[in-house]
Amino acid sequence: MDIVFIEDLRIDTVIGIYDWERRVRQTLSFDIEMAFDNTVPAASDDIADTLNYKDVSKRLIAYVSESSFGLVETLAERCVAIIRVEFGVAWVRLKLSKPGAVRGAKAVGVCIERGKRS
Repeated sequence: MDIVFIEDLRIDTVIGIYDWERRVRQTLSFDIEMAFDNTVPAASDDIADTLNYKDVSKRLIAYVSESSFGLVETLAERCVAIIRVEFGVAWVRLKLSKPGAVRGAKAVGVCIERGKRS
């Protein structure tokens, strides 16, 4: 199976469990890998046959920028569900990073994998 990816998609949102975090928007970084058979779009050279990474990105930007979660774990699960259901993706790996959340670390976060990779 081929992989369509989106790397370092940065989205501002309200995320966190502390009071100060609920009052500010923070930038999150998303790295996404999605299983997709690229043989059809490669043969047709037609964007309609692709898993359009721009459409996936725009959908996540719209969702995440309007969301307000306490945990990155919850947000990651919801984003993966959107990708799988709305875009028909059987397998997704999503790494959600929260830069600057822990002193001394570049970023912290979660990496989740859902579905079956053919």
